[in-house]
Amino acid sequence: MQKARIRLSSTILESLNSVCEQIESVCKSQGIKKHGPIPLPTKHLKVPVMKNVSGQGTLHWAKYEMRIHKRLFEIIANERSMHLIMKIQIPESVLVEIELM
Repeated sequence: MQKARIRLSSTILESLNSVCEQIESVCKSQGIKKHGPIPLPTKHLKVPVMKNVSGQGTLHWAKYEMRIHKRLFEIIANERSMHLIMKIQIPESVLVEIELM
């Protein structure tokens, strides 16, 4: 048995939650011990942009924000179950990092 740490991150919360549900269903069907999904702190990237293109006149700013949501799984699994986890359909907006220990 080996231990795997899976980090998921995405800007779209719905797609991140769907991947988490798929991992949980594989773990439940295979009888794998898991810890997670553990929500990690959300990163807020803020970009202030001046509304007036020429830069003259009054200063009006538009503020945009991008949120990066993160989840963490710790799984104790064998090779067969890890292959099932790696075959999960993952959307392009979700970044997956798998670290084997």
